[in-house]
Amino acid sequence: MSASRPAAVIVLAAGEGTRMKSRTSKVLHELCGRSMLGHVLAAARGLEPERLVVVVGHRREQVVAHLDEHVPEARAVVQDEQNGTGHAVRMALEEIGAMDGTVVVTNGDHPLLRSETLADLVRTHEDEGNAVTVLTTEMPDATGYGRMIRAGDGSVEAIVEHKDASAEQRAVNEINVGMYAFDGSLLEDALKRVTTDNAGGEEYLTDVVAILRGDGHRAGAHLVADWVETQGVNDRVQLAQARRQLNDRILEAHMRAGVTIVDPASTWIDVQVTAEPDAEVLPGTQLHGATHLGAGARVGPGCTLTDTRVGADAVVVNAVCVGAEIGPEASVGPYAYLRPGTRLAGKAKVGTYVETKNADVGEGAKVPHLTYVGDAEIGAGSNIGASSVFVNYDGVEKHRSVIGSHVRVGSDNMIVAPVTVGDGAYTAAGSVIVQDVPPGAMAVARARQRNVEGWVERRRAGTASAEAARRARDEAE
Repeated sequence: MSASRPAAVIVLAAGEGTRMKSRTSKVLHELCGRSMLGHVLAAARGLEPERLVVVVGHRREQVVAHLDEHVPEARAVVQDEQNGTGHAVRMALEEIGAMDGTVVVTNGDHPLLRSETLADLVRTHEDEGNAVTVLTTEMPDATGYGRMIRAGDGSVEAIVEHKDASAEQRAVNEINVGMYAFDGSLLEDALKRVTTDNAGGEEYLTDVVAILRGDGHRAGAHLVADWVETQGVNDRVQLAQARRQLNDRILEAHMRAGVTIVDPASTWIDVQVTAEPDAEVLPGTQLHGATHLGAGARVGPGCTLTDTRVGADAVVVNAVCVGAEIGPEASVGPYAYLRPGTRLAGKAKVGTYVETKNADVGEGAKVPHLTYVGDAEIGAGSNIGASSVFVNYDGVEKHRSVIGSHVRVGSDNMIVAPVTVGDGAYTAAGSVIVQDVPPGAMAVARARQRNVEGWVERRRAGTASAEAARRARDEAE
């Protein structure tokens, strides 16, 4: 039986997160291409809830701006004073109104949470006809966690905090994760009866479980087999641990889908990255954003690609690429930098110590080494000589150059935009090209060489150079 569509998912994200010691809201710290909150919302969206609600409080402006940019369908509800989890859910219901159907409550600092787990929680809740279903797991060491005490029929009898638990209860390893599925029609009234009669003086959502049981309703639990998935993040140590665990999950999914990852320990891939079978990722590589690897593409070692598409059977070695398109069978690197707007056609080459920006490199064209190509179009089959620079900026505006097909640009050329070099043309080494070059022409833009005989011995007398020159002259005579 599949889970029904929840009436709402409420994500609690109002806490201060003091242990992060950061100017950034705790739930906005990133791992694997998304904020912590973004990962939770992605899991929640997998349920297709009728309403997606985020309770905000501390640094709310940051969180609301993040929602507006990334999850605009989510509605932010402000909890002005952070008076507990029960208070946060009550604030949400007071603003959006009571709801029939299932209401899921989760936390914004649990980035490892899966959609499948939330769906299983809803399914258990509905199959068992529970008023509330608690998400639980079994911890290897449950010290400090609230224990789930079960009745004989498997329902929840109580949630006992560690400090209040007996020795027998502390032997129970099943703990409350802090996420719930509620019967929406019962939740609002139960929240109104939650008190602050506790050491913290706050309204706790766990009290709703006891209230609903006291009303004669069934409280159930859904046990998550993988306790790691249920862990929250409270400081940067836990953030690093969660990042490693999430990255391992992402890598495993790619490998099982036919992607070779030579060294998972040194490879980092964001959650939005896609790759086709037989793509290969070599050690020390990071793939970020919406990067895509085509079938048979080989990336690495030592690459960082962001929002870059790599075509089938292309090779990228020791390169940084941002917002680039690399065509099939193209070659990049080593030590190349492809900036946004770079587009390499099939079998094109951008080689060692080459930087490109807003550049189109045609089919089979080559920019082998030590060159800057900015705001330019290079036609099919052309070759750009070493140490050339496309001079695209006049101090005020950028200009574009066009190199035709099968052009040979000599080494150490300055291509001063805007300029066009016609198909089949050549330019001499050391030239500064400031005018258009007709198709098939040879452009020579350099001064004629003039040798001033004896200059070193006259002007640099006493130096090693002058002595070497004297010896060479004497030997020649």
